Amino acid sequence: MADSEDNLFTALKAEGFALEKGTFLDAYNVAHQKYRRVRYKQFREVTNAVWVAEALCSLGIKVDSEDSRVKAALNVFFQDFIDILELRAGAKKLLAKTQAQFKVGLISNFTYAPVIHKSLRKIGICDYFNAVVVSEDVGWRKPCPQIFQDILSRLQVKAEEAVYVGDSPIEDIQGANDVGLKTIFVPSQFNKLVDLKGSKKKSTYVAKSLVEVSKLIDRLFSANLVV
Repeated sequence: MADSEDNLFTALKAEGFALEKGTFLDAYNVAHQKYRRVRYKQFREVTNAVWVAEALCSLGIKVDSEDSRVKAALNVFFQDFIDILELRAGAKKLLAKTQAQFKVGLISNFTYAPVIHKSLRKIGICDYFNAVVVSEDVGWRKPCPQIFQDILSRLQVKAEEAVYVGDSPIEDIQGANDVGLKTIFVPSQFNKLVDLKGSKKKSTYVAKSLVEVSKLIDRLFSANLVV
């Protein structure tokens, strides 16, 4: 966290903001904690640009979240994240297979939507999705029902016609269950099967890998599919 905040400070300095490091980081952390509560308790998404602008304003620098300098600094700030992204084994094969037969959508909780769109292009999978919904674009975060309903609307499918694949017991499995989607839990580096069990959330199916997801899809559906 400290290194990323240092990178943000450096990027803002490069955009011409006159800042003292310690003072800015203190102000940024106040804004971060404020909006963290909004994001995780109300499931309302608040973009990083708002956090940064609010921190700068508290230091007497009048700027808003649409300022091009703020967005340029955020592009630099997130570049390291984009650079290290790698696809999970079997991901592209699964996407190609499902996209050939069904409608495929993506929901992402992320505070700065351009990062997700750029990341999908970077790893070569953007063309597999019929719709992409990023929380920053719509203002809601998983597990809020609205963001799941949004993707269903864009894909023009009903919840009972769809299955949702995810690795978060709360954001993915609970969120999708709450709107009537079938769910497939796939463990990841962030959430293991023990985390699903500990959460007491029930996934319709559990797959050990994306290869197993592909096999499940073969068995389960002959209609439209959302992942």
